[in-house]
Amino acid sequence: MGFIEEELLMPSLPLLSLNHVSFLCKSVVESVKFYQEVLGFILIRRPSSFNFVGAWLFNYGIGIHLLQSNSLNDLKEKPSVINPKDNHISFQCTDIELVKRKLEEMGMEYVTAVVEEGGIIVDQLFFHDPDGYMIEICNCDNLPVLPISSCPLKRTQPYKDPIQRKASSSLISKDHYAAKMEMQMMENLVTNMINIAI
Repeated sequence: MGFIEEELLMPSLPLLSLNHVSFLCKSVVESVKFYQEVLGFILIRRPSSFNFVGAWLFNYGIGIHLLQSNSLNDLKEKPSVINPKDNHISFQCTDIELVKRKLEEMGMEYVTAVVEEGGIIVDQLFFHDPDGYMIEICNCDNLPVLPISSCPLKRTQPYKDPIQRKASSSLISKDHYAAKMEMQMMENLVTNMINIAI
């Protein structure tokens, strides 16, 4: 069996959810204060076996791990402009206007954007943490999570890799895995809806 065949037959990883994001900081103390006061994270215990300065925070089902930089050369310069197309982490919110007012009260600079899809409006708000990492606050849950294959825009064509065309017809196609992923997403959606209803 060749490499391509093995890759197609490999099951997906047994992942559950996003656990944490990790950021290198010029000052862990300053960043902890930001994540606590601005975003409402709670400082949690960190393994004592670590021999480097850092802090762990948790809230909203996700952890943020902060690591003290050994040198300012390890950090990129904080961007002078807030660019919504930059790398970022994003948080859902229930009231974007309240978030705007709170950021203004704290003197935080931010930019906004609006996404419109089929009459559905998503409000986005972007700002930087003390080290220049981008944070988005949004009501993205307004958009339904739909697998590409269920979207009526255009029918997806089966993947036709030139190497795969030469492979045996008994190979499981990438379409099969896309269908499995779609089924898993729908099962998760139903499970989540049941859990919310309970």
